Amino acid sequence: MFASVFVLILGLCYSSQENSQPVLGRPTLSGPSVVLAGTVEDFECELQVYPKNETILLQLYKVGHHEEVLAEYTLLSEEVAFFPKVVKLELEGNLECMAKAQNNSEIEPTVSSPHYLKVIVPVENPNVFISSGLQEFFAGRTLDLRCNVTSGNHVDYTWLLNGRPVSLTPRHKAVEGQLLITSTTSEDSGVYMCVATNYYNVTEFFTFNSSEIIIRVKDPVSKPDISFNVSKDGSIYYAMVTCQSMRGTPPVNFTLFNGTAQIDSLTAHETKATFRVSLVLGQHLGQLQCKARNENRTVESEWIPLEVVPVRGPVTLQYDSDLGEDYAVIGLRLYCKAAKGTHPQYQWFLNETLIQEQGSFSSMVHEPRQSVLLLSVGGSSAGTYRCEVSDSFDNITAISSRGLYLDREVLNRLPLMVVVVVFGSFMTVILVVSVCCCYGVLFRKREYGENSL
Repeated sequence: MFASVFVLILGLCYSSQENSQPVLGRPTLSGPSVVLAGTVEDFECELQVYPKNETILLQLYKVGHHEEVLAEYTLLSEEVAFFPKVVKLELEGNLECMAKAQNNSEIEPTVSSPHYLKVIVPVENPNVFISSGLQEFFAGRTLDLRCNVTSGNHVDYTWLLNGRPVSLTPRHKAVEGQLLITSTTSEDSGVYMCVATNYYNVTEFFTFNSSEIIIRVKDPVSKPDISFNVSKDGSIYYAMVTCQSMRGTPPVNFTLFNGTAQIDSLTAHETKATFRVSLVLGQHLGQLQCKARNENRTVESEWIPLEVVPVRGPVTLQYDSDLGEDYAVIGLRLYCKAAKGTHPQYQWFLNETLIQEQGSFSSMVHEPRQSVLLLSVGGSSAGTYRCEVSDSFDNITAISSRGLYLDREVLNRLPLMVVVVVFGSFMTVILVVSVCCCYGVLFRKREYGENSL
């Protein structure tokens, strides 16, 4: 009996000792959130609840890296530990403070909430690298530029083209320090530069410009147009053949063919070339075609006949008109055309005075096979019109059309044939109506007589 009571008392004593085991409160870690690399900063670890008769050790770690103690402090009478640290980039991340009893392993250690530290390394010496390889290339390829810095983190990149920010589109994408341009065109040519910036705070930041790099996007040559004018040197005629592409980065090689025979070839520092070919007037001398090439792209023009026919008459003059709201003629188009001639030139005359290309009441449109004179009808435009046609390369002989007199009264006067047709139609209608009326009267009388019988 006595032994049982003794055991019970010992158990109660042991239980009381267990319940009175000292505990550690949770430490609080504070300090700067953004710092510059290389500076000395203080981090504070405060512990308010801890056994006063125990030596408490406070240690600074990176979360998940307890194998490396960044700093430690033995807490004596005070409640706050200061950890001065020379900040390096490796310190960036979540930090925590651990509190533990230095000489009592039975007291459970406690850990603070994480404190995130951002370490800024000032940006320096950005440099543009052409990841896609070529500085000069043809349109359609992808341009990949990278902005590399010798040092710096948390960097914002801005890309400039000819001193202006690059507009981001589905073709132009900027991610981190990369500028990616797909399906390039010649408009993507120019001087590229990247601006690298990182911020310590709102007022303090670091920015550097890279050196400039020139990108040249060349346009493939487009299908050339081919045409020729005629020139005369003494008694010899030449076709001055022009091959011209609307697009293409020089130099462009142009080659002229007559059928399958090559006539000439030259390299131009523009998108146009001119060739001189001997001519015989009135003869068909073949079919001309030009080919244009830059780099590995070759395109061909249409075929045109090499034939020059001198102007021959007769020269015809016709017109049509535009009517206003009151059905009066307000505008005219006069057409002048020669029976033959591949390279005509035209002159218009009013009352034997040459009309200028652009006048107060007229303007001209010269088409390959005719000339059109546009007129506004008024007092100043009345008179006799005619046109002359001659060869553009030799205007010694000019062929004239007949004269055509036009004024407002003449244009708005109904033609005799129209009057006859309208009057005849009106009389026909009256005659038909009269016959119908007479027939109706006779039919009704006859019907009435039969009913009377």
